[in-house]
Amino acid sequence: MSSLKNKTAFITGASRGIGKAIALRLAQEGTNIVVAAKSIEEDARLGGTIYSAANEIEKAGGKALAVQLDIRNEQQIITAVEKAVKTFGGIDMVINNASAIQLDNTEELTAKQFDLMLNINIRGSFLVTKHCINHLKQSGNAHILTLSPPVNLNEKWLKNHIGYTIAKYSMSMMALGWASEVKKYKIASNTLWPATTIATAAVKNLLGGEALIKMSRTPQIMADAAYVILNKNSLECTGNNFIDDKILEAEGITDFTRYAVTAGGKLYPDLFL
Repeated sequence: MSSLKNKTAFITGASRGIGKAIALRLAQEGTNIVVAAKSIEEDARLGGTIYSAANEIEKAGGKALAVQLDIRNEQQIITAVEKAVKTFGGIDMVINNASAIQLDNTEELTAKQFDLMLNINIRGSFLVTKHCINHLKQSGNAHILTLSPPVNLNEKWLKNHIGYTIAKYSMSMMALGWASEVKKYKIASNTLWPATTIATAAVKNLLGGEALIKMSRTPQIMADAAYVILNKNSLECTGNNFIDDKILEAEGITDFTRYAVTAGGKLYPDLFL
């Protein structure tokens, strides 16, 4: 595998959850991490800020730049990218992790909730990638990694939460489009999605509470899978919809017990699989 030492990863939503787990895994390799997220003050229900995450990254062996960023704001994105390039000299990886979720049907989903998901998941991911592409062109092995599922138009994924489904599927379609659009620049674009629920604040606070957390895997499995993908040759590994345990199995890792929140417990399949 190629080294990620001194490479720079721009990670949205990196102050907690899967985004922070990926940041910490890359930090172990000496990667520079741009912690691009909104939280600058601790929220007890969510945990973590861009500053606390940056501190953990530094302790893990990486260099960190904490940048407050609401990806709904294009000027903030431009400023964050400029700070990243000024601090680290470039950008080698973009991880589109920031996302909003609301699993309501059409009648129950409010316009505000609908707009939030489309503005963060689709528009925000699009604009972050847009403003990073020119810098990714300068990298020797650039990657765009979007945390979104394979597109499956089975009606069961549409009928109960249309708003969330189209927001996440749109992220995946953009990722596949980028794979073709930027391949000429030696930039890879792939998606990554978990096979089971991941123990995050969203799962605890919005989806299933502690009961679902106990049936989940830790974010570390997504971090390890992302690490494998980001080490791949960008010309050879692009246009894929990866599932976390499948990409690890392909690397010869078959024992996933260490990722379970509850040792030996039943795992709950994630959405869209």
